[in-house]
Amino acid sequence: MSKLINKNPGISSSRVVVRPHIPWYLRLFVIVIAGLLLLILSWGMYEAGSRSIIPKDEIAQEKLDQLFDSGTCLPEDRKELCIQLAGLIRQLQIKQTTSEDLTKKVKILGTENNHLKEELAFFQHLMSGNAKIDHDVSIYRFILKPESTTGLYRYSISLAQGGQRPTDFSGTLKFSINLNKNNKNLSVPLTNKETKDQDFPVNFKFFHKIEENFKLPPDTIVESLQVQVFEKDADTPILTQSIKPSL
Repeated sequence: MSKLINKNPGISSSRVVVRPHIPWYLRLFVIVIAGLLLLILSWGMYEAGSRSIIPKDEIAQEKLDQLFDSGTCLPEDRKELCIQLAGLIRQLQIKQTTSEDLTKKVKILGTENNHLKEELAFFQHLMSGNAKIDHDVSIYRFILKPESTTGLYRYSISLAQGGQRPTDFSGTLKFSINLNKNNKNLSVPLTNKETKDQDFPVNFKFFHKIEENFKLPPDTIVESLQVQVFEKDADTPILTQSIKPSL
């Protein structure tokens, strides 16, 4: 039996898959169609994404255009800033004006205070009995000081009258400036600003003070200031005194 079987051996082979033959041009056609579909799908996705982004970009761009548009936002910003700046400037001006007014008032009060101190010192000196007054009038204080402005000088003179019951003193003062200009010594009369002449009329009882200033060219050096006191209608001075500028 085994021999019979061996005489008819079975044929063994691998499985064979039978596929229909597809021409190459059909394959190429399918590949092209698939590629076109992929391109169309990609383009559609790109368009959809672009449409979703563009409105936001347009809104942002519109806002940027408004910020940098010289016809809309900037004038409004300038207007608001100008209003704020104008307010700050007004506040600064008010503070400066107030400060200047206070400075002027302090200066005036300081001057008046100095005058009151001088008058008080004079009357204390007069009441002490140590004051020596000739011709019923004397020069109590005579001062000449240069000001901060170049060539400007301020002078003051205080006259005092003695006696138990003094009458009013009536007379005039004359000032002369002794100066040096271009190495030359000169004597220049001081002019009264009110009367435009060389006489300074005075009429007082007990105490009288004159305080004024004068200005000279910058290249002029003031050596001294002289004052002469005249009684009314007199040609000869009853008092003469000179002072040098003090710092």
